[in-house]
Amino acid sequence: MKYDVAIIGAGTAGIFAACELIRQRPGLSVVVMEQGAELRSRECPIVAGKAKACAGCKPCSIMSGFGGAGAFSDGKFNLTTAFGGWLTRYLPDDEVMDLIRYVDAINVSFGATEEVYSTESAEARKLAHHALEHDLHLLQASVKHLGTENNREILKRLYDSLRNTVEFRFHTKVDAFEQTKEGYRLYTDGEVSDCRFLIAGPGRSGAEWFAEQCMGLGLSLINNQVDIGIRVELPAIVMEHITSVMYESKLLYRTKKYGDTVRTFCMNPYGYVVSENVDGLITVNGHSYTDPARRSENTNFALLVSNRFTQPFNQPYRYGKHIASLSNMLGGGVMVQRFGDLIKGVRTNEHRLSQSFVTPTLAATPGDLSLALPKRHLDNIIEMIYALDNIAPGAANDDTLLYGVEVKFYSSTLDLSPDLETVFPGMFAVGDGAGITRGLAQASASGVKVARVISGKL
Repeated sequence: MKYDVAIIGAGTAGIFAACELIRQRPGLSVVVMEQGAELRSRECPIVAGKAKACAGCKPCSIMSGFGGAGAFSDGKFNLTTAFGGWLTRYLPDDEVMDLIRYVDAINVSFGATEEVYSTESAEARKLAHHALEHDLHLLQASVKHLGTENNREILKRLYDSLRNTVEFRFHTKVDAFEQTKEGYRLYTDGEVSDCRFLIAGPGRSGAEWFAEQCMGLGLSLINNQVDIGIRVELPAIVMEHITSVMYESKLLYRTKKYGDTVRTFCMNPYGYVVSENVDGLITVNGHSYTDPARRSENTNFALLVSNRFTQPFNQPYRYGKHIASLSNMLGGGVMVQRFGDLIKGVRTNEHRLSQSFVTPTLAATPGDLSLALPKRHLDNIIEMIYALDNIAPGAANDDTLLYGVEVKFYSSTLDLSPDLETVFPGMFAVGDGAGITRGLAQASASGVKVARVISGKL
């Protein structure tokens, strides 16, 4: 089988690469190889209410399939270059913003909201000033909340618009790829496919595999960061004065004890805590709906501490997996602990959890997070919670729930040109799994950028 362009991964980066290729060059032969299922066939037993604990599906429907990990997120689309990836390492800031706006316009054409939350409002500036009084820094940005249910509908319409012009091969795991005289060759389940151009968008679930492939080809890799932390769940009213103004507030805090930076991530007002399977490890995440009838009484968000390692250590991905494995070993999956119990140094048990005024939205194992997370991470997180309590009184209540662990894996980054092309001509890397983005907006933008570059070369 021969193609003009082969794309590894049907996450948002791969989807928008395919979409832009067809827009730029109708009639181009494009194949997208994805180890997961088509979106309508993706079903997590926990999300569907058929199981209370992770069933260990392979591949995980939360992480793999059309739409990638973003399909089961609540669709936060950040209209900024301040966070969400590192595309500005390769492209001018203005170009990245133009690409993000272009992707946003496509999403709107498929049903995305036009409502924008911004830190430019008077209420947001007041919140930012109040936060600064306590050494909390609110990043300036605009964000759209697509909603868990609406996000999937947008992706379904995107797929329907592409399915007749792009070949999607689902349940197809790329075992390996190599360079040939005419382009690249991909090996999948005993089959061989050739292409002139290769776009690698493996997503977070394929990050480790992609790094191994690149090392096997002799491509040099640059260590990327790994974010490790917990997910906080508390009554929605505690954060309502913030989330009603700035739905996705990005707050940064530098701890006094270690000088480390802790940040809030993926805030979900009236949302739900969920688990996800990353290479057989159960980690925690969150999402929220736009439909008021489907909301919970709680708000959840992550607190993450970033680690960037130097030589000789070159396996940050595996470091994160090791931390997650400790939680899995102790709790059989995700653990949950009351903040008051953590401070007192006691393990949360079923009785203490049942007495909590905060009802958990995820059935997790009551336990002791201090046995899974490194002391430095835990000290940083505790200090951050007390800082948040200054601007959101109630955040440090005894009954605030902490789920662990939450790990954000980013692949080691390749040496890329400003066109996101590797040292192998015609091979490009895009999205979160390639270590250059960490969110829907910049991942999609990277796909569009590469598609335009390939179109120009053609």
